[in-house]
Parts: sequence; C-alpha cells; structure tokens
Amino acid sequence: MEVKKILILGGSGFIGNAIYKELCPYFKTYATYNSARRSFEKNQQFIKYNMEEDDIYDILKNINPQIVISAVRGNFAAQIQAHQHITEYLEENNCRLFFISSANVFDAYSKYPSYENDKTLSESIYGRLKIRIENMLLRLPAEKMAILRIPMVFGNTSTRIKDIKNSILNNEPIDVFPNLVMNVTNDDKLTQQIHYLINRNKSGIYHLGCRDLVHHEEFIKEVIDRIGTFSPIYKRNYTTNNERYMAVLPKTNKLPKNLQFTYQDIIDHHFII
Repeated sequence: MEVKKILILGGSGFIGNAIYKELCPYFKTYATYNSARRSFEKNQQFIKYNMEEDDIYDILKNINPQIVISAVRGNFAAQIQAHQHITEYLEENNCRLFFISSANVFDAYSKYPSYENDKTLSESIYGRLKIRIENMLLRLPAEKMAILRIPMVFGNTSTRIKDIKNSILNNEPIDVFPNLVMNVTNDDKLTQQIHYLINRNKSGIYHLGCRDLVHHEEFIKEVIDRIGTFSPIYKRNYTTNNERYMAVLPKTNKLPKNLQFTYQDIIDHHFII
C-alpha cells in the first residue's frame, strides 16, 4: 500500500512541529519553515516558505501531497491568499486539507460552550480571520477538508508554559482570568487526534479539546503547582462581571474514548520545569 504524502504548513511553529514529529515515522511527511534555526535548513523534508513572498501553489505542485495540514501563522492577508491558492489546488487534485482553526471563531458568544454546528461569530481580528478561511473551505466538496477547532494549547515547549516559567523566575505577575471558563489541550493529545483523523480519512468539523471545562485561574494555578513550589504573583483580569466561556466541545463528531481526555490529564501529563 502506498504511504500517504503529507505537507505541513508552519512546520517550524510549536503546533506544526509537534504534528511533524507525530506523523513523520508513519507517512512521507514534508513541512514548510520560515525560521532561522539551522536544524530546519538541514532537514531535507523541510522546505523554506515565506508566506508573503512565495506562492504555496508552487510547493504543492512540487510535493504533490495527498494531505495538507495548515498550521501556518503570520500576516493575515498573506494567510488568506495562501488558503485561496490551496483551495484552488484542492479543487484540481486528489488532496484533502486539515485546517487548524481556533475556539476564537466563537468569541462573540460568551454564555455557553460551542459545538461543531454552531454559527461562528467573532469580535476579535484573529477569530474573524479563522472564520474567513473556514468559510472559504466550507465551499469545497465535504470530503476535501476538515476544520479542526482547538482551544488553548499547552505543552512543555509552548509559549504559554515558557512565559509562565519566565514570570516565576523573574518574579513578574502572571495573568489569570478568573471568570474565563475554558477547555484545553496539549501538543501530544492534539497530534494523536490528528493522526487518527488522517488514518480514518475523516472530513468535516472537529472540536479537539478536553471533554470538561475549567476556570482559567484554577487551571493556571494547578499547572504552577505541578511545575514546582513557588509563590507566584497573580494579576487577576476581569473582562466581565459574569462567567465568560471560551470552549469548543464535541457533540456531532466525537472521537473514540481512548482519544478523549480531561483537563486534569493535561496537567498530569508534564509541566516539569
């Protein structure tokens, strides 16, 4: 059986690189990078890609992947143009796109968690960008794409955990949002779920986070307890007097039990300084 060829856009970023490490032992995996790190330049599977200068269509034609995973970040206008070119490629070729979207596509709704078929509406520029690309993909044949909405992503090498550790070491305040109710994931859980979706040739909309909810302040405090014994300074931010939800939960497209997890699983998994 022919091994699937996969191209990951944004392979030098935290999420993109985690996906690459998960998939490369099993598939013929390529990734784009826009980083000065020598390790990417030396890796023959990595292709230099400057989203503002290069045309992704040329890379797609050259690699000819069966699956594209978009975890790219950067200039918003360049992201839109890149995804327009990707959709053109998808229409003409036997290829499927897995697009990493965000819980922010629902950030205008704050009273409830959000599910796969809920209408998107965002007050943030970032959320509106993700909605615009999602809408572009929803015009494709259903089997050509999967939209993967994710909540806050943690992990030892994530910017969020690095920032927390730096704040502790420098005795700087750590921002917490006491009224924010959320769900979370980490790089390991997310990449395992994506691996499953690829293996099973899945398409559609998926919400890839833990199955339960937690307050942001409670979660961050538990994470710091796991990192070590510290007396950190917390800066409590109240954006509203009421509880505000930023959570994407599955209802229609639930994954198997072994790929479901709780926020406590994320805390227990690592976070050692």
